Amino acid sequence: MSILIMLLGVLLLFFLIIKFKLNTFVSLLLVSIVVGLLLGIPWTKVPTVVEQGIGDQVGHLAIIFGLGAMLGQLISDSGAGFQIANTFTARFGRKYIELAVVLTSFIIGLAMFFEVGLVILLPIIYAIALELDVAFLYLALPMAVALNVAHAFLPPHPSPVAVAGILHAPLGQVLMVGILCAVPVVLIAGPLYNHFLMKVYPRVYRKNVQSAVLGDIHQPHSDKDLPGFGISIITATLPLVLIIIATVIKYLLPAHQLFSSIIQFIGNPDLAMIISLVFAVLVLGVHRGTAMKKIGQSMENAIKQIAMMLLIIGGAGAFKQVLVTGGVADDISALFLHSSISPLVAAWLIPALLHFCLGSTMVAALTGAGLVAPLAAGTTVDPVLMVLAVGAGSTFGDHVNGAGFWMVKEYFGLGLKEALATWSVLTCVTSMIGLGVVLLASLFVH
Repeated sequence: MSILIMLLGVLLLFFLIIKFKLNTFVSLLLVSIVVGLLLGIPWTKVPTVVEQGIGDQVGHLAIIFGLGAMLGQLISDSGAGFQIANTFTARFGRKYIELAVVLTSFIIGLAMFFEVGLVILLPIIYAIALELDVAFLYLALPMAVALNVAHAFLPPHPSPVAVAGILHAPLGQVLMVGILCAVPVVLIAGPLYNHFLMKVYPRVYRKNVQSAVLGDIHQPHSDKDLPGFGISIITATLPLVLIIIATVIKYLLPAHQLFSSIIQFIGNPDLAMIISLVFAVLVLGVHRGTAMKKIGQSMENAIKQIAMMLLIIGGAGAFKQVLVTGGVADDISALFLHSSISPLVAAWLIPALLHFCLGSTMVAALTGAGLVAPLAAGTTVDPVLMVLAVGAGSTFGDHVNGAGFWMVKEYFGLGLKEALATWSVLTCVTSMIGLGVVLLASLFVH
């Protein structure tokens, strides 16, 4: 019954946004309240559940998004984004730029959360698309696929690490086998599917996309206005560098060592963004003679552009929380209590349904892993493959109840129907390809 209520809630959300043109954040709040009541959450507790969902979601992302938007705006205003774009296009050319973007995104995705990777990469991707005069989505979709797969499949991301612990899989093997499985998934669901989508749904592949959250990205008047490539790429990737160093040091040195503690401190995503923003203010602003007042105005404009997106993501968090509190996960688990389905398929299918219903990759993966753990213990299937199957399932069907869906919609300048037809379908395709690759790997990994 709870699953039916969830589906009715999604339909109501579509109706409010598409038919009545109601503000998305307000629509998400209204649907969250209605669904929460229908799921049997006491009416006195529904506001608390909604607030918890908003706080958990926005609290995690507000600092990253705010600082990332400021950093992106400074990179754009200074011309650093176009300097990077110019160099990339000169080195790789139009023919290979898509593969270059995918490779870069996948490497970045090994160390960064999906949301953080998007915030850092998108201004540069946008600049490259403008420089090459290609559709923004042509580069943005494969980039998002690479980030998403790395986030769900590979350590040291929290979800696969936690799932590996639940299923007693060696973390090093999960990483090695995971990379071997992730590469074909990224290439098939990224560039290959991207070219297919361009043929069947060309209307979304627009040039000069107007995305409010990316701000007013413009090209400087001449190449003389551009900062050097070296300082441009250092500034744009400094958060990435700090986070990667902290990730590597975490596995090389004992946590109690002072040097390791300091590196972990500055490599924390929030602090890495603060350090990077201060660095950008100095080298791309003050050092180039830009007045602090003008720099401050750029940073204020960046925050204004992402304000509504943060509220929408908070609304998605509220919707997710009422579904979790309302027991949707319990009803899904009951469906598989006496199932005789293949262990790998079950390890994919349970988190796939959970993600589609709840909208949270982490919740889907951890809950799904807990449900299939007894199944994994009583089978000869390699636990590493079980971890990867759970990871593949946890990305399935990203739609209106997930924060990632609204991020992609807003950042990519898509309408609701367009986001459903592109990103939601793409996450289904990515997930199913992931299952296929894991099943293929099971022929060789024992």
